[in-house]
Amino acid sequence: MPSDAAAVYAVNTAAFNGTDEVKLIQDLHAQCDELISLVAVEGDTIIGHILFSPLTIHDEARITPAMSLAPLAVLPAYQKMGVGSQLISAGLEACRAAGHSIVIVLGHPDYYPRFGFQPASRFNIHWDHEAPDEAFMVVGLKPDALQDVKGIARFHPAFDQFS
Repeated sequence: MPSDAAAVYAVNTAAFNGTDEVKLIQDLHAQCDELISLVAVEGDTIIGHILFSPLTIHDEARITPAMSLAPLAVLPAYQKMGVGSQLISAGLEACRAAGHSIVIVLGHPDYYPRFGFQPASRFNIHWDHEAPDEAFMVVGLKPDALQDVKGIARFHPAFDQFS
């Protein structure tokens, strides 16, 4: 990632019309040991980026590790061409290969279900911030990954700037 940092920052700045996500990426890279970061490339140009970072799901009995999907960014000229879908599919597979079994996203409820995401509330998983129920979603990457998992999802503190 270090050699791709400037291009990744440019993609996120263009996709989100600002630098909040760039600061999030920088903070996560500085503070997290375990990240999954993928890029989409066209020729020699990075045109998309996805990042997965650790989060935890807390209930009275235990803490369950999971990953969060954020941000997902594609250069505006390449949006609606399947780049984001390819990044999500590859990213979920990379999470599975790294031994992760749960991924949470706060995202568009018409987009993420095609990748298996469902409202997290169906599994009694919630977020302690205001968010539309249908936008706070979870996917299990292994059979029965969500069985007996419930509680409050806590994103890495780097996400606090958005709440």
